[in-house]
Amino acid sequence: MPSPRLDLRKLEQFVAAASAPSLAVAAEQNFITQQALSVGIRSLEREFGVALFDRSRRKLELTRAGRELYDHALPLLSGADHMVTAVRRVAQERPEEFRVGHSPALSGNEAYRLVEPVVRECGDVSVTLRQVYPSRLEPMLLDGDVDMVLRRGVATPESLASAIITYQPLRLAVNATHEWAGRAVVDIAELADRPIVVWAPEHRSFYTDYLVSHCRRAGFDPMLIISRVQGAPPTSAVIYHPQACAFVTDDAGPAMSGDVRVIDFSSPPLVPVQGLWLPHTVSKARSILLAAQSTTENRSPTDV
Repeated sequence: MPSPRLDLRKLEQFVAAASAPSLAVAAEQNFITQQALSVGIRSLEREFGVALFDRSRRKLELTRAGRELYDHALPLLSGADHMVTAVRRVAQERPEEFRVGHSPALSGNEAYRLVEPVVRECGDVSVTLRQVYPSRLEPMLLDGDVDMVLRRGVATPESLASAIITYQPLRLAVNATHEWAGRAVVDIAELADRPIVVWAPEHRSFYTDYLVSHCRRAGFDPMLIISRVQGAPPTSAVIYHPQACAFVTDDAGPAMSGDVRVIDFSSPPLVPVQGLWLPHTVSKARSILLAAQSTTENRSPTDV
């Protein structure tokens, strides 16, 4: 028996019904009657041959099959919207836009370096970089607000596609007045009795957990300070914590107009940069970015 051909309109109605507090609200959002919405959902269930909602209770609840469809429907509908936008752009002879979000763990300078091959090779592509907080990365992709996001991470959300773009060596940032400011190299074990500034608490951020794991491998539990300034360059963390240190991936040397020094580690840990995007989408700019990074010598950490 052939698989049913999906009707995207019915799929939109199903997602609305699953997301809204009631069928009446979902029907209003889709500009149809509640009866028409119910008929559409029943039709979708017949096409799949499964129940998508549990109707034994007063409030509709998704069945396991319904939850599976919902999780797959979000990126599929977003991909369809992306396709419509791309087709209209080509028809109107407008240049391609490549909107890249990056988490605060990546500075604007680092994000630019990663997308520079697109800037260099695609003179007709408009490139926009914007900082996005981690909790907004996936929603912004699904809503079509950005085309790709860059973050520190390795796990792939179920609704997205991903690739590790590169690995970068960690370095240490200290205040220019810090006693280590004149040093060229530091061993990570020397941080055992030094406070370390991070952007989010342990167990709330993959990046913090990743950094803490490297400290523990070096034989100590780090003393963490949670930065009260969010969205600033990672090197700025030690300006208002002059006795503390911070893990960064900036180049060694002076930073922040000379207020900060970035020092190499004797055996630098490597941290990943992951790219996320919508599945079922095509992007010339994204393909160029991924191809450019795959030709570089990207080492993966052996101790993760």
